[in-house]
Amino acid sequence: MQIQQEQLQRLSDLLGPPPPSSGERRQSTIQFANPEAQKYYVDGTKIPDVNFDAGPSWSGLMPISSAQDETRKLFFWFWPANNPEDAKDLIFWTNGGPGCSSLEGFLQENGPISWSWGQSEPTPNSWSWTGLSNVLWVEQPVGTGFSQGNPDISNDDELAAEVLGFFEQFLEVFQELKGNNLWLTGESYAGYYVPYIANWIYEHPGLDLKLKGIWIADPSLTYDVVQQEIPALRFAQANKNLFPFNSTFWAHLQDISDACGYTDYLDRYVTYPPAGQLPFPVGTNGTQSATSSCRVHSPIQRAVGLLNPVFNTYRVSDTYPNLWSVLGFPRSTQQFVYFNRSDVQDAIHAPHINWSSCSNGAVYINPNTGRSGNDQSIASTLSVLPNVIEKSERSIIVHGLADYILIAEGTRIAIQNMTWGGAQGFQTPIESENFIVKNMGVYGNTHTERKLTYVEFYFSGHMTPQFVPWASYSTISYLLGRQDSPSSG
Repeated sequence: MQIQQEQLQRLSDLLGPPPPSSGERRQSTIQFANPEAQKYYVDGTKIPDVNFDAGPSWSGLMPISSAQDETRKLFFWFWPANNPEDAKDLIFWTNGGPGCSSLEGFLQENGPISWSWGQSEPTPNSWSWTGLSNVLWVEQPVGTGFSQGNPDISNDDELAAEVLGFFEQFLEVFQELKGNNLWLTGESYAGYYVPYIANWIYEHPGLDLKLKGIWIADPSLTYDVVQQEIPALRFAQANKNLFPFNSTFWAHLQDISDACGYTDYLDRYVTYPPAGQLPFPVGTNGTQSATSSCRVHSPIQRAVGLLNPVFNTYRVSDTYPNLWSVLGFPRSTQQFVYFNRSDVQDAIHAPHINWSSCSNGAVYINPNTGRSGNDQSIASTLSVLPNVIEKSERSIIVHGLADYILIAEGTRIAIQNMTWGGAQGFQTPIESENFIVKNMGVYGNTHTERKLTYVEFYFSGHMTPQFVPWASYSTISYLLGRQDSPSSG
């Protein structure tokens, strides 16, 4: 009984005060004088299926230039900070993909309305990042979600230039946000997006926002062979209860790992401090990708899928049944996907199009043919991220330890192979400090050197603001300077 009472009190401490009753109207902590802002206004009492006053917000399509014939427009949803004292900060959020919608992050990760997996209806999100700052969710690049126009970029410098153009147009309408501190955040392929956008802003002065730092979760930072193939077998071995293979298959995987140079890679090369630039394993034949005979990540995923039909590569601890999602996961006809409903689209000033959480087409073009292509950018740890870390007040990388699509040990390799602030990698081990959430306990590992903080979350897969929102919230609080360390304990 005593333990149960302590758990209930802890939950009450975490969730905080209840949302306003239906008789109270929430007021905005910021007002916009430009009449153009009114056409973007969203009444928080009239959002379909949301049975509480979510508060005022602004959303719609914003062109990426002032050209009269501009057809490229990004969809955004802006929410003001809950508290007036936080209204001088602006967090920009993007999902990854490439081509996945930031409205997924809004509704199921860090927005003020939570409608996550398995929820029958939306609820207020006690861990919305609007509790710390103004927040701007943007569907980008062109070709993502509700955003309009034909994809015309081939790399992330071009993507960053278009985002900068969006910001310039956005600030002409919402002028009261000019001069805000800007914090760029995102997850997954945002490991490319966010550092490139930040670097572009730093290298092209003139934006009327003060870029202060970045936060990226479970990010794509380097080649897939590093973040998937090298650590895949060790990950499965560390989670054998979730990967219950027979001895024959384990031996087969071990043979591949040994022959391809994966088995001792982490112990041999990932040292603190590093002994030099980390080599490609022999399984790549000196290229950036694993040869067909040296792939272990996808064979493991296929094999465990036979044992667990609802295996979730984004959080391996998930088991049957697979939880329904209002955004169409695992499967749903488009008419039941929330942002594909015409009443929802009308409420948020979105076009009446067939919305999906991730683009069915490419959002990059081949620079030689102009047809659909792949991102031509160099991975951020090997290009722009060091400059961003050095010019920012704080940069944070977080990773869920139950993520298999991108594995935390691969992120460690990427960090140890990156040179910033006059040295390569972290100089002392990552496990040197526990990551603690107040009133909760130890939630992972954390380490900070030379303005870069790395946090590994227990209990979390790929979408950390969704799976451990209180832990993610603590790191955002640190990013904004609200607390002295990543841990809130």
